[in-house]
Amino acid sequence: MAKTLIEIKQGLECHVGQPLKLKANGGRRKTIERTGVLAEMYPSVFIVELDQDENAFERVSYSYADILTETVELSFSAADK
Repeated sequence: MAKTLIEIKQGLECHVGQPLKLKANGGRRKTIERTGVLAEMYPSVFIVELDQDENAFERVSYSYADILTETVELSFSAADK
């Protein structure tokens, strides 16, 4: 597990444009699972473009701190590396 925000950001940079599975804490014991593509990265947040067949939203954004606090978990398939 990455220990700093910088390590998290550097770890995600090589995955821009790759498909991923996103697991996020939706609050009140609710977990949200979505699939999409890591689209863009900014200094404080990253953007995931979601699969339109499964989701009502086109894009979602999360901060790197969400990964650090384990509010969001990202997994990339081994075939895409």
